[in-house]
Order: sequence, then C-alpha cells, then structure tokens
Amino acid sequence: MGRFLVMLTAAAAVVACSVATVMVRRRIKRRRKWRKVVGILRDLEESCETPLGRLRQMVDAIAVEMQAGLVSEGGSKLKMLLTFVDDLPNGSERGTYYALHLGGSYFRMIRVYLTGQRSSLEVQDVERHSIPTSLLNSTSEVLFDFLASSLQGFIEKEGDTSNLSQFVKRELAFTFSFPVKQTSISSGVLIKWTKGFAISEMAGEDIAECLQGALNRRGLDIHVAALVNDTVGALSFGHYHDPDTIAAVVFGTGSNACYLERTDAIIKCQNPRTTSGSMVVNMEWGNFWSSRLPRTRYDVELDAESLNSNDMGFEKMIGGMYLGDIVRRVILRMSQESDVFGPISSILLTPFVLRTNSVSAMHEDDTPELQEVARILKDLGVSEVPMKVRKLVMKICDVVTRRAARLAAAGVAGILKKVGRDGSGGGRRRSDKQMMRRTVVAVEGGLYSNYKMFREYMDEALREILGEDVAQHVVIKAMEDGSSIGSALLLASSHSVRTIPPV
Repeated sequence: MGRFLVMLTAAAAVVACSVATVMVRRRIKRRRKWRKVVGILRDLEESCETPLGRLRQMVDAIAVEMQAGLVSEGGSKLKMLLTFVDDLPNGSERGTYYALHLGGSYFRMIRVYLTGQRSSLEVQDVERHSIPTSLLNSTSEVLFDFLASSLQGFIEKEGDTSNLSQFVKRELAFTFSFPVKQTSISSGVLIKWTKGFAISEMAGEDIAECLQGALNRRGLDIHVAALVNDTVGALSFGHYHDPDTIAAVVFGTGSNACYLERTDAIIKCQNPRTTSGSMVVNMEWGNFWSSRLPRTRYDVELDAESLNSNDMGFEKMIGGMYLGDIVRRVILRMSQESDVFGPISSILLTPFVLRTNSVSAMHEDDTPELQEVARILKDLGVSEVPMKVRKLVMKICDVVTRRAARLAAAGVAGILKKVGRDGSGGGRRRSDKQMMRRTVVAVEGGLYSNYKMFREYMDEALREILGEDVAQHVVIKAMEDGSSIGSALLLASSHSVRTIPPV
C-alpha cells in the first residue's frame, strides 16, 4: 500500500510538472508574441518621430519649394497655381448667389443672400450629400449630369424664398476640390484627379464648361460664373469675417492650402492682371515631398497600392482619407506576426475598410473598458481582445495621428515663413512691429474640426515651431461650410470693383 502511494505521488508529481512545463512554455510563447507586437509598435513610433528639429527642416523645405514654384512652371513639387483672385469680400456685397461644392467624399449646395452688411450674411439653404462610389470611376457626363440633377432638385425646393425675380439668371460658384490650372476666375482645366476619383477622359477639360453643359442639357437658367478651389473659398470666407486672414488650409478627405502672395513675387506670371498688388495662390501642397518626411513601411505600401502611386505623398500622410488605412495596416501586420488579435480577420485585408472617423472614436475613447475600441475592432472581425490589446490599438491611433498633425503644423508654419509672418521676416526687411502683425489662418475640414486630438496636436506643434512670442499673434480659426459660402462670397465680390490690401 505504501509503495502504491509512493508511485501515485510520483506520477502526480510528473503530471504536475508536465502541466507546469506546458503552462510555462505557453506563458513564454505569449510573452514572445507580445514582445513582437510591442516591437512593431516601437518601430512605428521611431519611424513617425517628428522632433522640433525635423519640423523646422520641413518648414524650411516647404518655404523653399513655394518660392521655386513661383519662379517657373514645374520648378517645384508644389504647383503654386494662380487663381486670378485678387479681390476678396469685405462685407459690402449684395445679392443672391449659389454655390455647388464637389469634395472628396461629399457634395454640398447652398444659397446665400447678401444685403451689403457683414453681420447680415444669410445662408438660406444648405444641402449636403455623400458622393455615390459609382461616380468615382464613371464618365464626365455621368458625374456632371448627376450634379446638375441634384442642383435642379435643390432649386425646385426654394419656392419664393430666393429673393430672385423669375427673370433673373442665377449665378453659381463651383467649388472644386481638385487640382485645376485656372485660366480666369471662371474657367480652368483639370490637372488630375485625387481623393480616389479616376475619370480619365476629363484630364485637360474645362471644369466650368463641363458643369455648364450639364446644366444647359437640363434647361436650367444658371450661369457658372466662378470656378473656385475649396481652399480659396475658405480664405474668402475667412477674409469676409476677419481682414487679417491671409491663408487657408483644408484638412478633410485630402489636404491643401492657399495664401495671399505679392504679385511681384510670382515671377512665372510676367504681367498678372491685378490692381491690388496681391493674388491668391493655390499651393496644391498635397504633392509636397522631402527626404525629411518621416515615412514608414506602411506609407510605402499604401502608396504602391493607391490609384496615384508616387504622387500626393504629403497628403497621404496627413489626409483623412488615409490615416485610417495606415492604422489598419499596422494592426494587420501585428495580426500576421502574432495571435494577440486572434485569427487573422479577412475584413482587415480590405483597403480603407477602417475610416478615420473610427480611428478618432478609438483614439478618444474614454469609457472605462474602452468599449468603443472593442466595438470597432469587432466590426473589423476582431472580437474579445483583452484590455492591453485595446490600449495597444489606441496607441497606434495616437502615433499615426500625432505625426499627421505635427506635419500639418509644419505646413502652416512654412506658409507663414514664406510671407514673413513666422517672426523671421521671411527674408524681407521688416521692423519687429511689422513682423509681429496679427495673422489669421482659416482652417476647414472634418479632420481638424471633428478630431479633437488631431486639432490639439497640430495647435501644440505650431506653437512649438513658432515659439510663444510669435504664436500669440497667430490665430487658427476653424470654420464650417466656409469653402462653399466663401465661394459664393467670392462670386459676389467679383461684381464690385475693389482691391485687397497688400500682404
């Protein structure tokens, strides 16, 4: 009996040791897998680093590229397109005007009534709709017939509220959020599509004429009287409310900027037809590139698989269309190299399935158990992940968004440097008092207005770059619907003979 007990005890000990060994091995394996994903995160953090020194190099590079783009066509990655806008609204405009805004993921229609007093600006109607994905790869006729049909429906709803006689032709500003080489304030040819659009036969076509043709086919008595980039519309709206506004930036699906430049600095345009001494320049800064940009393997993969590879590199690092997909690619790699997310989800393999608004929701999740992170991961086919994995996802969102916001701040500071509003004088001889003038930059777009962490990181980085002494004179003014309303205001201001003050 005693011998049996000894054997039983020994067997139990062997089993216990075996179980313990298996558990230890599993624990070691889990730790190795966890260390692997932590290593991937660490590599991401290092690749996305934007220390102050690097940001200031970016500022210098942007200012240099801006200057090069003003000297000659094709002299810079920045197109620095002339807009023929030298007359910004000041509040004295009168009349009823319409605007149709085609953006990257939506289109918007508005009607604005002006009485000649800034305080009485009345936006009478606004309609915003998502762009059907089928239009992104359609034909120009299909796209513009759709817009014309939508505008017809918008006008038919207004009844007697438009303050227009039935015999008065309606005037429309077409806000177009894509690169266009303008030939006048009311005409311009498409350079290329961005933001996922790919309608090949439209390259080189006059955008205003395409819309006008569609309106004519429907028998609509509407005149496309202005073709306006969305950043220029935002600048117009900002200047209407605050004459110190000298630049505008859009952070939405994509990103772009414009600013007021002295006409004598626009060397590639020998005889600019302005009486003000200034002209609005559309930078098309999404195409900016520098070896100093903190590019990761995920940026390289995204670019290679995009419709416009080797193009729009800056936009792909800061635009709302792309941030979600960068985060997705990081999570996918972690899933492929570890099982911390469970089996690899087929949904995660789908490009752009994770939208930036979901990244924002996860990043700013303040629930006790990070339920929002868990919900969005479940939508991606990743369920029942532990708390530490949810925190890992939040950190990925933070790293990607912080890099984007800090690069965006460098872009804004580059504009300020070019026009001598960054405290350095921009190479111009100015007194300290002149250099420290109040400067307003209008900002529009859901990425800035709806994503709190992006906004805070960008504002923080701009103060860091400029220094507190200069930053206190720079105002970042967020707007909503500014691009659309501003385009209508710009159309109204073009009917009066005025000039804008020099930069």
